[in-house]
Amino acid sequence: MDFLLEEPDDMSHTLTVLWTIEPQAAPRPWLACSRCRGARPFECSGKTRLNANGRRLDAWLIYRCADCDDTWNRPIFERQYVRDIAPDTLDALQNSDPGWIRRVSFDVEGLRRSTDKIEEFADCHVTRRVVAQPRDACTHLEIVLEVPLAVSMRADRLLSAELGLSRNRLVRLEEAGRLTLLSGSRKALQRPIRNGLRVALDLSDEGDRGEIADRAGGILQPA
Repeated sequence: MDFLLEEPDDMSHTLTVLWTIEPQAAPRPWLACSRCRGARPFECSGKTRLNANGRRLDAWLIYRCADCDDTWNRPIFERQYVRDIAPDTLDALQNSDPGWIRRVSFDVEGLRRSTDKIEEFADCHVTRRVVAQPRDACTHLEIVLEVPLAVSMRADRLLSAELGLSRNRLVRLEEAGRLTLLSGSRKALQRPIRNGLRVALDLSDEGDRGEIADRAGGILQPA
């Protein structure tokens, strides 16, 4: 996905970077397992199942109990006419396409139709791309997040881990008006990150601004 990045007011001192966030583990629904005789987490197997009934199809994504390997078929659709199914969706189901299955497995809202308890994981891989380099010394940082799949990681945890800043310091910067999360929601630092979130950080008074900028751009990694 490409973002239209607006140029900051002062390009000469601003580093603009795009972070792509990829979660490492899909959510696990907790369901009643007939073999374990109790609620257990189920994991996506990476396989699909199609069943034809005349001109109509049923489709499921197959999950397995994390403890005993019992299966659960997560409904994708039921009694759909073949002509009403998007060709790329039908092809993905017939071939158990890994990319399509990964996207569906991260559809937490879809899982909520089957269970109220879903185990989510915050671990993510961050890929950085520098969009605009400052012409002079970097005193301002803008980070735009590309989050193609739903993740539960909070903004403060992401920024702390990737920029090497404590959460208390992030809060102080926010309270001083030097850290702004342009998401349209209150207390954005404590909320899960979302696609398109923009982070603006004024580093002009920070003695380690060079290190922070290097980490944001991927030159340095936090210890």
